[in-house]
Amino acid sequence: MKKVYLFCNAGMSTSLLAGRMQKVADEHKLPIEVKAFSDSKMEEIVQEFNPDVILLGPQIKYRYEPTVEKYGHLGIPIEVINLEDYGNVDGERVLKKSIMLMKNKEK
Repeated sequence: MKKVYLFCNAGMSTSLLAGRMQKVADEHKLPIEVKAFSDSKMEEIVQEFNPDVILLGPQIKYRYEPTVEKYGHLGIPIEVINLEDYGNVDGERVLKKSIMLMKNKEK
């Protein structure tokens, strides 16, 4: 099971997007778990669950560089969610982007 974890200020605004992403994954029978968390829990979540992709909400894009510095060496793809996709709560587009990040990692 691949793990795609979204992080934002409180984990609330990404929860809806994560739910939509999970619904798309389930509809296509993809072995992907999508969850949303507060960025204040990022360190413990990454250490405990070792996600395959880390997605940051647009409102915490300032955390992108520090996140790459901290976890980039682990080989985990890290990306800021596209603002338009985030605003539209487009679970399918964000899930597709996540899958591409995982595939590019494997190359």
